[in-house]
Amino acid sequence: MKNVTDHTRNPFGLRPPFDRTAPDERTAVFGYGDANADFHVIGDHPGSHGGKRSGVPFTDTDAGLAIQNVFRDLEFVTGPTDEPNVENLFASYIHMCCLPDGHQPAPRDYDDLERFFDAELRAINAHILLPVGDAATDHVLEAYTTQRRRFDLEVDDLHATEIRGRGFMVVPIREPSEWDDTDRGRLVERLEAILASDYRQTKGVATTVG
Repeated sequence: MKNVTDHTRNPFGLRPPFDRTAPDERTAVFGYGDANADFHVIGDHPGSHGGKRSGVPFTDTDAGLAIQNVFRDLEFVTGPTDEPNVENLFASYIHMCCLPDGHQPAPRDYDDLERFFDAELRAINAHILLPVGDAATDHVLEAYTTQRRRFDLEVDDLHATEIRGRGFMVVPIREPSEWDDTDRGRLVERLEAILASDYRQTKGVATTVG
């Protein structure tokens, strides 16, 4: 049984390598949740999926709350939206540093933060990785599976599917701001099916197949 830490906010004490915010603004939005989780939801950056105000991934924005509410329905998340109680779920960003409003991370920015994200992901060591949107899905498929070359990066088509990785199962999630009438239901159904399965065998199966 894993027993990594019982800290909920930034459980491994990461510190950002750069700060491009004003003195009174939040520097970064680090990982949050159950550090012993089987499910790890991975977003892009705070400006996209929220947390610049609360410091918690998948808060503050419509897109972030759409993801959070899926996991509320599945009883991973309870309590207030800006500092929820989380069980068996960890949330983090591939680009955790905050940028000025309206700015997007450049490729070099993602590269500078990759080692921090990778260290946290491997410490959590979840069974199921759930990347949200194009940037997170591209990174997770490239870094943690051998199958990126098999796919055109069409998250619309990959949404709520299962992809075997190197020691992980990956379930891509379409950017919530682009969801159609069926996307939310398909994601909930996929997660319910995984929860009903013996998903903890994913580690051994995925290492062999991926």
